[in-house]
Amino acid sequence: MYRWEITRAALEQRVLAIVRADSYEKAAATADILLAAGLTSLEVSLTTPYALDAISTLRRETGEDVVIGAGTVLDGASARLAVDAGARFLVAPALDEEVIRTGHRYGVPVFPGVATPTEAVRALELGADGLKLFPAAQHGPGWLRDVRAALPQAPFLPTGGITLEEAPEWIAAGAVACGMGSALTDGHDRESTTKRVAGLLKRLQDAAPD
Repeated sequence: MYRWEITRAALEQRVLAIVRADSYEKAAATADILLAAGLTSLEVSLTTPYALDAISTLRRETGEDVVIGAGTVLDGASARLAVDAGARFLVAPALDEEVIRTGHRYGVPVFPGVATPTEAVRALELGADGLKLFPAAQHGPGWLRDVRAALPQAPFLPTGGITLEEAPEWIAAGAVACGMGSALTDGHDRESTTKRVAGLLKRLQDAAPD
């Protein structure tokens, strides 16, 4: 798949699920619950122990049906390791040119972190495939709406502290998707997670601008 095709598939549901845990086992369990709930794109944070192994396992088990990526990618070396492990997209908390260059060298889309309009413009100049607005909780949908009035071409992915109730507001403000982690799961309970994910996907679809 081309980079633009991977990007579209990763953001198609308007939510990018983030898996971050203090053990490989917990990360695997969380990923299993989120996938069973119907989500089709997952970001495994590299802060998770054996995150690269988790990415490789998920790629092997899900094939082309799910888009598995790596999060918290801080530098070019980490980006290369994630790509080698099978990550199909890279997400970074900050703007690092080498991460973007490494991802693109291997046909992998990159969503670097930005927090200001200046960083957003710089990321676009570097060819970023999406802009992770981080931490989103310190901005708000109103901020995004104002910035997109000046940068309507900027594909923002607000991430960090977004609740189930707030996510549709971000989409209505012009976000292409929301990065969400703990808000999606409820104590690793499969049934309740499936219900909340189904409800969220419907609300996000309804909130998307025509």
